[in-house]
Formats: sequence, C-alpha cells, structure tokens
Amino acid sequence: MSAYDFTVTIRTQHLPEQSNPERDNYVFSYTITIRNTGSVPAQLISRHWVITDANNRVQEVKGLGVVGHQPLLKPGEQFEYTSGTQLATPQGSMRGEYFCVAEDGHRFEVAIPEFVLSLPRSLH
Repeated sequence: MSAYDFTVTIRTQHLPEQSNPERDNYVFSYTITIRNTGSVPAQLISRHWVITDANNRVQEVKGLGVVGHQPLLKPGEQFEYTSGTQLATPQGSMRGEYFCVAEDGHRFEVAIPEFVLSLPRSLH
C-alpha cells in the first residue's frame, strides 16, 4: 500500500429533463467518491478534466477543489460529491486527475479513470 493513495469511484446519470436533443445538448451528472486508501492524511487541492464527446471534440477543465471544497481526508475517510457536464452528442467520456498534498508536504496526483457518459440503452 502506498502512503499516498486515493481511490476514485464514479456513478453517472443522464439528465433528460435538462437535456435538449434538438439542440444537440445532452446533460449528465456524475457522483464521485474519493477515499484516502493511503496511510497519510492528504488534501485534494485541484482537478483537471478531459471531456470528449462522440465527435472527438475535447474540453479541458481545470480548477481548485471540487464543488467548492478542498477536502482533507485522513486514511480511510472519504468525500463524495455530485457535479455535471454537457455534451453535444448522446455519448462521450471523461477522465482526469486530482492534485493532492499530503500532511507531510508530499505532492501527488490521483488518476481519475476514464468513464462513459451515455444515454440509457444507447450503447450496444
């Protein structure tokens, strides 16, 4: 086990009530759980997202914290948040990384595994 490690799990959902397919606007929410699986308390400082739609258009998003928070997680603690994104296509994907600083000053990145955004029953 690494002293500096967070585990990331993701759940996604299409939001049809906020989407407008006639205008190529598809809205998705994602709920992310971040768990400190390392042995040192660490704080999530910033994030970097790479969002790709089905036409291979890429958006990059960088910023401090997540949904206005920079959670400090002790080993075993977790933080969950929900956010969202819009795509011009009914499918796409997201991936990225969190930038973190441990209590001892060590800086590290946590990969956010790529996940699919898709309308229900639209993938074969």
